[in-house]
Amino acid sequence: MSEKLNDKPLLGPQEIRDLADMLGIRPTKTLGQNFVIDPNTIRRIVAAAEISPEETVLEVGPGLGSLTLGILDAAKNMVAVEIDPPLAAQLPHTIEKFRPEKAGDIQVVLNDALKVTELPVAPDALVANLPYNVAVPVLLHLFATFPSIRHALVMVQDEVADRLAAVPGSKIYGVPSVKANWYAEVFKAGVIGKNVFWPAPKINSGLVGFTMRPEPLSDISRDEVFTIIDAAFAQRRKTLRAALSGWAGSGARAEQILVRAGIAPTERGEKLDIHGFIAIAEAARDLAAEEKTGE
Repeated sequence: MSEKLNDKPLLGPQEIRDLADMLGIRPTKTLGQNFVIDPNTIRRIVAAAEISPEETVLEVGPGLGSLTLGILDAAKNMVAVEIDPPLAAQLPHTIEKFRPEKAGDIQVVLNDALKVTELPVAPDALVANLPYNVAVPVLLHLFATFPSIRHALVMVQDEVADRLAAVPGSKIYGVPSVKANWYAEVFKAGVIGKNVFWPAPKINSGLVGFTMRPEPLSDISRDEVFTIIDAAFAQRRKTLRAALSGWAGSGARAEQILVRAGIAPTERGEKLDIHGFIAIAEAARDLAAEEKTGE
C-alpha cells in the first residue's frame, strides 16, 4: 500500500515499479534517472524546501511523480519540466489518480531543462531531484533564465552538493561554487542515502539549498564576471596575474586591474569569493572607461 503524508498517498516502491512496468520504462543512465521510492525521503525533502502554500514550484525531471505529489501537497501549484515523453505523458494521469483535487494545479512541460526558456507560469521556488550528469549546468541555466525563483532545494550527487556549498580556500571550491554564489547564498541541507532510490546509485546524494539574492550583486555584466571566473580556475596553481593574463591582454595589465581591485596579483582564484571576482570585473571596466576618456 502507498504510505501517507497528511492522509494523502505517496508513491512507495511497489507503486513506482508498477508505473514503470506499465510504461515499459527501465531507468537510464543517459537521462540520469534514479527514482525516489521512499515516502519518508519525500517528506524530508519537502519539509527542507520550506514551500509556502502561496508558491508556484518548478520541478525538473519529475520522473514517475514521487516527489511531485509531495510538492503538490505543500504548494499552490507547480510546473514540471520533463525530457522523457512517456514520463511527461503519464504524469498528469498519476496526479489524477493520487491527487484528483490537485489535477488542475500542475502543468507539465515536455522539454530539456538545459534548453527551456519559457514556462506557462513564473515559479517562486525550484525543488528537484536533478540528474547527476547535468546538475550544475541545469541549475545555472534555470537561475539565469527564471529570476522569479526566490529559493531552491535540489538533490544532487553528494560531492556536487559539497562543491556547490564550498567556501573559498577549500580544495573543492571552484567554478560551480563561485557562479552559484552570484545568484544565491548556498548551503548544504543534508545527505540522502543510496537505498531510497530505484535503481540505487553507487554514491550518496546531497541536498543543497539556495536563498536567491533579491538584487544583483553588481551592475556589471554577469557574463563578464563568469568569464573572469572561468579564466581564474582554468589552471588552479596559477596566480591571478598569470591566470588572467589572456583575459586582460597581458600579465602587466592583469596586474594593473588586480591592484586597482584591491587584490594581490600573487593571489590565486580559489581564495576569492564572488565579491572578489566582481571587484576585478568592475576595476577592468573602470580602467577601460578612463583610458577611453583620456584618448
